[in-house]
Amino acid sequence: MLKLKINPLLLECGTDEAGRGCLAGPVTAAAVILPDNFKNKILTDSKQLSEKKRGLLKPLIEEQAICFGVSHIMMEEIDEINILNASILGMHQSIDLLTSRPEFIAIDGNRFKSYKDIAHECVIKGDGKYLHIAAASVLAKTYRDAYMERIHEEFPMYNWKQNKGYPTKEHREAIRKYGVTKYHRKSFKLLAEEYDLNLMNIRT
Repeated sequence: MLKLKINPLLLECGTDEAGRGCLAGPVTAAAVILPDNFKNKILTDSKQLSEKKRGLLKPLIEEQAICFGVSHIMMEEIDEINILNASILGMHQSIDLLTSRPEFIAIDGNRFKSYKDIAHECVIKGDGKYLHIAAASVLAKTYRDAYMERIHEEFPMYNWKQNKGYPTKEHREAIRKYGVTKYHRKSFKLLAEEYDLNLMNIRT
């Protein structure tokens, strides 16, 4: 059973990201403040949930949360500042969107940069330990998946609707065959082996 939050007496937000390891698309972060009476037996780390369960939890979280924020950091910025900094920036921006200022921030993982003057704590595998981080993981995942499904319509040959931009064999074979798009992260190793992608032939 997941705990509600780290500090029972503080207005505390949980934050998490999705898509750090992807070759294409944004990294998406979410921040969530849940009410003290929030309970849910299904909610956990989004990676442990089926797509159907994530879809059911998303509107429930949005309806029952005190407030939430979701932010996409796009490919160009990921390439410019690196994926770790982009992930942290996304978390900061999602906290910016909260309509209530948190008194404490709980972060999934082990890396974060201080947000304003608010105390924080990093929790390894926090999305499987605290409900507000789990809620943030579900929102980050569902919003990012929706984005990837939209751009799939533009470039269906990469099958982002299925692989969501992760480095699957199918995705890498499509990169090898069709080259890279404006949605690919150019700073990432897009193919497992050294390979000339012919970046002059970028699809737009």
